Amino acid sequence: MRKILSVALRLLLLVMLTIPAFAAGEGQCTAVIGGLEEDLWFSKYGNVYTDCTAEKLMGEAGFSYGDLVRVSFLDQSVTMPLMPDYSYVESGSPVMIVKRNEAGVPVGNLSLAVNMGNFAERYGIAKRVEDPSVGWHWETMGDTRIPVLVMLEMEEKGGCLDQYHAHGLSRTNEREDYPHLDDPAFANFRMIRTTGIGEGILYRTSSPIDPELGRNCYADAALESAGVTVIMNLADNLQEAEACEGFGDSYYASQKVIYLDLGVDVSSREFQEGLARGLRFFAENRGVYAIHCTEGKDRAGFAAALLECLMGASAQEVVEDYMTTYFNYYGVEPGTETYEVIVRDNIQKILAAAFAVEDIRTADLVREAEEYLQEIGLEEAEITALRTNLRGEEETESWVWIVALGTMVGLAGILIWRKRNGPR
Repeated sequence: MRKILSVALRLLLLVMLTIPAFAAGEGQCTAVIGGLEEDLWFSKYGNVYTDCTAEKLMGEAGFSYGDLVRVSFLDQSVTMPLMPDYSYVESGSPVMIVKRNEAGVPVGNLSLAVNMGNFAERYGIAKRVEDPSVGWHWETMGDTRIPVLVMLEMEEKGGCLDQYHAHGLSRTNEREDYPHLDDPAFANFRMIRTTGIGEGILYRTSSPIDPELGRNCYADAALESAGVTVIMNLADNLQEAEACEGFGDSYYASQKVIYLDLGVDVSSREFQEGLARGLRFFAENRGVYAIHCTEGKDRAGFAAALLECLMGASAQEVVEDYMTTYFNYYGVEPGTETYEVIVRDNIQKILAAAFAVEDIRTADLVREAEEYLQEIGLEEAEITALRTNLRGEEETESWVWIVALGTMVGLAGILIWRKRNGPR
């Protein structure tokens, strides 16, 4: 009986919270986070979903992409831009997201996110808890109770319109829409060719198993063609991977893979510990390597950039490899305003924060990468092994060197003896 009453009260509260949404005027709106099942309102990476639809927010309430909005919830008030995707704001910044379809029409429900971060945890709403039975679930933090009322109020109409237009990113998941790309590039698959990394040793890619982007089969075929044998999966756990359609028949499934199941907040301790496990896996297993997340853009982009720095790449090389992804997905060309904005707001800012430097273009990237790896838990011997493997060098056992040295000494001795005792 108590359980029934509790559910009834929560339903009543949910209904009461949603009533103001219909009474809000132009430039004002309300939304609700949560219902009876908390996990339905939080993405795997900490994005927070609401009941506010695109029609209600951008139709009835009159909000548009590029608006600056004051978002109030619990005891907090945060100013955020309204954008179609988190990548429209710089790394670490909060953003209101309403997705749009391939025709450019806003669709779905409003969500709250942080680019390369975890909105739910940052703002004290909920925390992701590892759960062996299901992988993970969300639990509310502190005194937070679900549902949560969110008040939305226009702060500045078009306040981030320049930023919105500067990014101007759009893409599809249809192969025929990318005739200028070969199959590997469509899958955002490529060899990393920066200074210090051996030819054909390290690759990065979108997910070769997750069919969400329509690129997995192309990525899997590219892995096989490149002879990849050791893979770091930043996005999934083993259960999620095995649940992907066609996983058992993939080339991927027969290789050495470490499943890290990491969020997108690269500054979190959880991400750093997971990345350390992945890099240790690379150090312990010789082969041809690949790194991927879902898109091969953010988590894989950071991991790839870190290894490039470690191996001696310049800041320009790191930027160019990172931005190849934005060409593959969005057609962003070097020299454009959009290109420069993304470089500044993403890879330069992410690496500068990780290395605690002002500007990666003037930093000693090799030293900074070494120190970062030590900070997240790698030992010096592991870093050395990682470097050796990424160069593609053969590790020679100490006894081989001893035999070779002994042979050389012996030959030298014979030559000296012959010179002294040979025919006169």
